[in-house]
Amino acid sequence: MTSKKQPFKLPSFYVPWPARLNPNLEAARVHSKAWAYEMGILGGAEGSEDYGIWDERKFDAHDYALLCSYTHPDADEQMLNLVTDWYVWVFFFDDHFLELYKRTQDMVGAKKYLNRLPAFMPVQPQKTPPEPTNAVERGLVDLWNRTIPNASQDWVIRFSESTINLLKESQWELANISQDRVANPIEYIEMRRKVGGAPWSANLVEHAVGAEIPARIAPTRPMRVLKDTFSDGVHLRNDILSYQREVEEEGENANCILVLERFLDVSTQEAANLTNDLLTSRVQQFEDTFVTELPSLFEEYGLTPDERLKVVLYAKGLQDWQSGGHEWHMRSSRYMNQTSDKSSTASWFLGGPIGLGTSAARLGDLHDSLGLKRFKSFTHVSYQPVGPVTLPQFYMPFSTSLNTHLEEARRHSKEWARQMGMLDVLPGMPGIFIWDDHKFDVADVALCGAYIHPNGSSAELNITACWLVWGTYADDYFPALYGSSRNMAGAKIFNSRLSAFMPLDGDAIPEATNPVERGLADIWMRTAGPMTPNARRQFRRAIEDMTESWLWELANQIQNRIPDPIDYVEMRRKTFGSDLTMSLSRLSQGDEIPPEIFHTRTMQNIDNSAADFACLTNDIFSYQKEIEFEGEINNGVLAVQNFLNCDIPHAVAIVNNLMTSRAIQFEHIVATELPALCDDFGLDTNTRKKLYGYVKKLEQWMCGVLKWHRAVDRYQEFELRNNSTQKRLLQGPTGLGTAATQIRPSIGQQTTQTNVQLVVHNLLSSSTGLGTSATKIGTLLGRKG
Repeated sequence: MTSKKQPFKLPSFYVPWPARLNPNLEAARVHSKAWAYEMGILGGAEGSEDYGIWDERKFDAHDYALLCSYTHPDADEQMLNLVTDWYVWVFFFDDHFLELYKRTQDMVGAKKYLNRLPAFMPVQPQKTPPEPTNAVERGLVDLWNRTIPNASQDWVIRFSESTINLLKESQWELANISQDRVANPIEYIEMRRKVGGAPWSANLVEHAVGAEIPARIAPTRPMRVLKDTFSDGVHLRNDILSYQREVEEEGENANCILVLERFLDVSTQEAANLTNDLLTSRVQQFEDTFVTELPSLFEEYGLTPDERLKVVLYAKGLQDWQSGGHEWHMRSSRYMNQTSDKSSTASWFLGGPIGLGTSAARLGDLHDSLGLKRFKSFTHVSYQPVGPVTLPQFYMPFSTSLNTHLEEARRHSKEWARQMGMLDVLPGMPGIFIWDDHKFDVADVALCGAYIHPNGSSAELNITACWLVWGTYADDYFPALYGSSRNMAGAKIFNSRLSAFMPLDGDAIPEATNPVERGLADIWMRTAGPMTPNARRQFRRAIEDMTESWLWELANQIQNRIPDPIDYVEMRRKTFGSDLTMSLSRLSQGDEIPPEIFHTRTMQNIDNSAADFACLTNDIFSYQKEIEFEGEINNGVLAVQNFLNCDIPHAVAIVNNLMTSRAIQFEHIVATELPALCDDFGLDTNTRKKLYGYVKKLEQWMCGVLKWHRAVDRYQEFELRNNSTQKRLLQGPTGLGTAATQIRPSIGQQTTQTNVQLVVHNLLSSSTGLGTSATKIGTLLGRKG
């Protein structure tokens, strides 16, 4: 690294776990250099494509053996050598691709180069890879043959997928460079996980610690969040320390600091500080997930003590990687770290100004390094008067029309709701109801259906309207019954019963006990009957994702915890039911579109962009309803307020900017990536027409959701103030002498958070680390004292 002036002052990092160094460091240094020469990574012939990428001086300065010795402190010599070789290979690939394709912006050559690499990672051992032609391919063949013999098939598939993502999604970075395009924040975080390689590192941690995750829990939310928060922590830390090299020297534009500079229109220093705040939030989300979500996961899936131990060892491995990676970044010549004193949290106590009157200069660093901002997320006061939101000028490039069968759908859906019991008082609660005729009319969800399906037949619109009635009613019913009582056990029982009312093979269903179950049983049979078995499974999964996400919202309510902003965006798609309504759109497309099309990055980004626009639309319109009248804590505007410490108008403006950027991203993908996707899959004219028809429906969906929010009175202040029944049900006692009943939960929540801090400290820190003491993991293993 040159002595060039740094573009910003490094922030103080939150590193709650101490790094440890593997005693086999020197052996790994010797081995990895010899292996690099053997593969041609070093010492390549002059004139070859590998020549000049690295020399021995650069290799020694980067010191990947030190990285792996910090990130895998407990690996034996053989495993540390293997892991180090993998990291030598992956960093060489990154620089190799930079020199050959990013600098030259050779998209055609890059695509050909990347398309060859999966062949060198055969998931089925009997497949013979082609002959390698460069150091990247030679290294991959050697590493694959040394890794997979001792791994399960499930792990091999997951590791192969994460490696392919790491390699192939480099095209996304290259495309953005060639188009001089900087991603929006949501897009950036999602894509950084794929191109940055930390999910790949997380899979390698499983292998290195000998603790593969049981296949049946690998797809669950807690395991996904552990991997995603680990990945985001690794990447955001790297973005801070590599900004100077990547942005100023290499012309890269995939860096969170640059993304926030452009999106928020702030200085580089402010963007660096915010990136560090986001990094801290993600590390703390890791802690929160481990402490609050893993124990129930273990019980619900009936994990054996050995399986529980594997999960804990895996989490400990991710912890070691996070801390060790930080220490390596502080020492490697690859990064901007001259002003650092090469240490972590303890540096605040050891460095900086000292003496009388200097303490104020260090308070900010202490606040950041100890992660004290986390407490702000737990101090929200419910039912604050916030007043109506001043709506911004929304960006809406799409159009829709009104389905001519609207009035029939209104009549049909209301009669159906009445038959299902949705307009009745709650059993055993005289005078208390979720909806009555007035509330049903005010919501007017049939109008939403008429906007999002403008060309549907009468029967199709009736089905759509009933699904929207069911989803909206269930979304109101769930927090009313379980939110105010903080009854997580009852909520889980309620949720677990719902799948039984969506049989896949004509199985008998239990007797419905409430309008949600009764409505689901009826509308499922009307919709799923004509589906293929595969379509039926996918459709049920979309509904289950939505209803399970309500448990996440309830958990935040119980903790009085404003969600981490990244976790919020990704869960909001589920809580809003985006997949449900998108699935309805897919059903009408028929079987002409290959299902694997919807699993591509292009289509996933199209779907997610549309979903985020609709979800954030609802957050702006429903802000007063949720915050002031319902005591909600899961709202995008509130999440932005909390994270950026800004007022409501500023937060609304930022959320609107996110909506705009997602709509523009949607347009960009449709214009630049969708045609290439059609070519890659060799789609014929009719199938392309169907696919673009699906995209058109998403455009109508985004436009229709916005139009519906503008048209209905559901979110208007006069309607909210008249809704005294809901206020009584959700808010509890009011009036003179009842203040104590509302203060006590806040005190309890703060005490709970203090206890969580102690648990996190005991489980995720100390010199021994997570999971190394039987007394620390006994509870998670199900041991009785």
